[in-house]
Amino acid sequence: MSIGVYPWQSAIWSRVAQSRQRMHHALLIKGRHGTGKLDFAVALAQSLLCQATGADGHACGQCVSCNWFLQDSHPDYRLLTPEQEVPGEGGEPPSTNKKTVRKSSQISVAQVRELAGFLELSSHQNNGLRVIVIHPADALNQISANALLKLLEEPPADVLFILVTSHSQRLLPTIISRCQQVEMPAPEFDDALAWLEQQGVANASQWLAYHGGSPLVARQDAANSGLQLDLVSSSLAQAKKLDPFASAAQFASFGMEQVMTALQKWLYDMLSVRLTGVARYHHQHVAALQGLSKSVDLSALLAFQRQVDEARRAASHPLNNELQLEHLLLQYTRLFS
Repeated sequence: MSIGVYPWQSAIWSRVAQSRQRMHHALLIKGRHGTGKLDFAVALAQSLLCQATGADGHACGQCVSCNWFLQDSHPDYRLLTPEQEVPGEGGEPPSTNKKTVRKSSQISVAQVRELAGFLELSSHQNNGLRVIVIHPADALNQISANALLKLLEEPPADVLFILVTSHSQRLLPTIISRCQQVEMPAPEFDDALAWLEQQGVANASQWLAYHGGSPLVARQDAANSGLQLDLVSSSLAQAKKLDPFASAAQFASFGMEQVMTALQKWLYDMLSVRLTGVARYHHQHVAALQGLSKSVDLSALLAFQRQVDEARRAASHPLNNELQLEHLLLQYTRLFS
């Protein structure tokens, strides 16, 4: 079988597939997080390497090239991500000792430089095409971005770079200028909701709203952390009756970034309900939010929002998460009269 695209991507797929004969040497696929940009890029890579592409531009899923691709062993394809294992500090090679091998949040210059050897090789197919997908492209640091820029400035023949990002503003302008930009559409809420329901996601409307209309993130969270997020929201709905110490101990086990994001969204909805009567993320808690918004000190809420935003930016730092949450939740309970 071939790798497919999502229903909301069909129109952009047709346009890209029709231009495959005159495709730029580098594409920049950008758009909202959680809408399937990487899946689109991978499907495009498989299609371009396929030996018997269909009239609709999709890969056949049957040829030797597709078999290689689906087994993650295609010799003319590379996927660069920050999840790959990288050397420990000091540039030493990866060791069999797991303590010296770490996962990186960035795409390193070593990873980009390794592409040089790949690009020097001949293609294993008659069309000679080789494809490199970089995701997320905004994970390139300053050094690795400059190394990639050199490859884009003098692109080898028959090589296509596909960069994928949800934050194109973080890329070097010189990299963006060397790419043909493909704006990936986000689905309409009703279309995304219909897709989630087809996938068997319970409370699909609730999860889609919570994740700002991004269906893939909604599906993942509903499957992996639904009970956790429900517990956070239900606890915050207790307002001044919330136990900061018991809740902090429980919340910390969910992951600091996730909990801080949940707190941000709750505060946003409380302010939104206070000012407009509408909740963006927590449709199922509108009644609770309406009650809380009437008893909250507005100026204190705005000040607390800024503090939480600051704490969210530092959520991945190795701080004592439980103590930090205790402090924030204690302040949260004091917002209400």
